Amino acid sequence: MQRTNRVEGFQAREERLKALLMRGLAGENAAYQSFLSELSAHLRAFLRRRLIRLPDEVEDLVQEALLAIHNQRHTYDPGQPLSAWVQAIARYKLIDLLRRRAGHEALNEPLADDLHLFAASATDAEDARRDLQGLLAELPDQQRLPIVHTKLEGRSVKETAALTGLSESAVKVGVHRGLKALALKIRGIL
Repeated sequence: MQRTNRVEGFQAREERLKALLMRGLAGENAAYQSFLSELSAHLRAFLRRRLIRLPDEVEDLVQEALLAIHNQRHTYDPGQPLSAWVQAIARYKLIDLLRRRAGHEALNEPLADDLHLFAASATDAEDARRDLQGLLAELPDQQRLPIVHTKLEGRSVKETAALTGLSESAVKVGVHRGLKALALKIRGIL
């Protein structure tokens, strides 16, 4: 009986989301906004279960998946289950994240315990530069690269988008989220 209720609940959510998407695709903006809002809660739960050790990545990945779903909405086949299409997109975004992190971790091998090498710096500016680079290295590429290019190198949002392959809005969001993350990290350090 309990399994039957879960299946019925799943089918009801599937039908509701599918109806909202179809109405949205037909031009009903309010229905499409409801679809994205409800879908984000489902994606968040789906990704949270898979990113238990990376909880800070969940929200960014939800946004990436929603953006991909929005950009690919024209490819959805109404004859197919909506959940399978959405989960495929979310899984691809998850795999992309894990590949990026694996590559980043492979390139950034941790230093040995010989940190006394860095105990005395020549100047405060060098200390600050090293600290900033260390904090930036902890950020995901979607946040780090926009900050480096726009705030440190002085490039425009448009130039940064062209360099990174991100959209201009993704660059702005990356800078905002990255600066917010840096502020939290600095508060934690002080």
